[in-house]
Amino acid sequence: MQKMTQGSIPLHLIRYALPMILGNLLQLTYNAVDSMIIGKCLGENALAAVSTSNPIMTIVVLGVSGLSMGASVLMSRFYGANDTGKVKREFATSLVFSVICSLIVFLLGLVLSTALLRCIQTPEVILPEATVYLRVMFFGFLFTFLYNLLAAAMRSLGDSKTPLISLSVSCGLNIVLDLLFVAVFRMGVFGAAFATVLSQMVSVFSQVVLIYRKMPILRLSREDLRMDRSLLRETLSIGSLTALQQSAQPIGKVLIQSVINAQGVAAIGAFNAVCRIDDFACIPAQSIGSAIMTCTAQNRGGSRADRCRETFRKGLLIALAYFPIICSVTLLFGRGMVSILTPDHADEMIRMGTSYLSLKAWFFIMPCITNSIQGFFRGMTRMKIVLFSTVLQISIRTLFVSILVPRIGITGEAWACFIGWMVMAIWEFAYYFAVREKMYQSVGNHAK
Repeated sequence: MQKMTQGSIPLHLIRYALPMILGNLLQLTYNAVDSMIIGKCLGENALAAVSTSNPIMTIVVLGVSGLSMGASVLMSRFYGANDTGKVKREFATSLVFSVICSLIVFLLGLVLSTALLRCIQTPEVILPEATVYLRVMFFGFLFTFLYNLLAAAMRSLGDSKTPLISLSVSCGLNIVLDLLFVAVFRMGVFGAAFATVLSQMVSVFSQVVLIYRKMPILRLSREDLRMDRSLLRETLSIGSLTALQQSAQPIGKVLIQSVINAQGVAAIGAFNAVCRIDDFACIPAQSIGSAIMTCTAQNRGGSRADRCRETFRKGLLIALAYFPIICSVTLLFGRGMVSILTPDHADEMIRMGTSYLSLKAWFFIMPCITNSIQGFFRGMTRMKIVLFSTVLQISIRTLFVSILVPRIGITGEAWACFIGWMVMAIWEFAYYFAVREKMYQSVGNHAK
């Protein structure tokens, strides 16, 4: 556990962000290996079936796990205020309520999988495989969500290393099972999805063991497993806005995916490849944003407005220092990365993906900026501005995708991303400078 109300803020942010970066990169490495195994062993149609299913599953995971982030903000605040009783009650409340929500989502998803895929114009040739994959993923959704909740709880206390351990176990097992079920037993996309479910189940059990060994504050007895109504209301007040914000991006991506789908299987495969690379590129900025959120929330709980201000300023500088690195790497190795993530001899896919990345590399400065300020707003529980700016960004992005992609191909999506990010940054900073003194005064009288 890491108390962020004392000591060097840049050091806290780096110590917190590095394990998150490693964990997220590990997760994305697994995702890339998963795509490689499916593409190489099962072909273009199977890869496209998984690709077109992923945005739907992402909506569900991020939408419901928004509750985890909302709970995490509260737990960080209580921990910063040294109120360990509330930390435990908040954890128990979120756990019970989230399990109920995840079971409801599982039942609805099982019934509606085919209809959802048709809504995003999934080609008929890949619809059966996409339906199988999506239904198996819904079957294992409970474990997906439990992992997110347990990891968020540990990170709220400043511990981002322990979730990395359980994630490492999960990803390693997932790759082994992928090779076994897909490459050896030839179980198709069902095998790929089933491997993911089994590995997530193991990850949840490993997290529970690690919590009981390392974090007494999160140990729950049977009597603790109940919902505190007042905390539930506060959690839902924050978490519902966070869930909407978390869902806004993938909902937009589903609409974007529907535009990409209309361009054919080659465009679908190329877009899947560049999205995986794009995820890698944005992970450090997102992790720094999470570090800013936790550090801000803990210091808000400790009534340290001066440290809240310093957290935002220095966190933003750390994020900006990352941009020249990722821009250079993407420009130098973009074609090779696309080639790895596409089937053999898919020359058109590789050409599309390389063209996209050559442009997108220059735009990665924008998520460095927007993730930092959104992490600060979350830590200050300014969830409405985070929600509004996210909806604004994805709406503008989706609009320009529908205009540009049919005319210039998937590079139009890169331009649409940049335009959306730019509008989002202008809006958020305008809001920040308008209300910053009021925000800091609400924390305490430490602001300068």
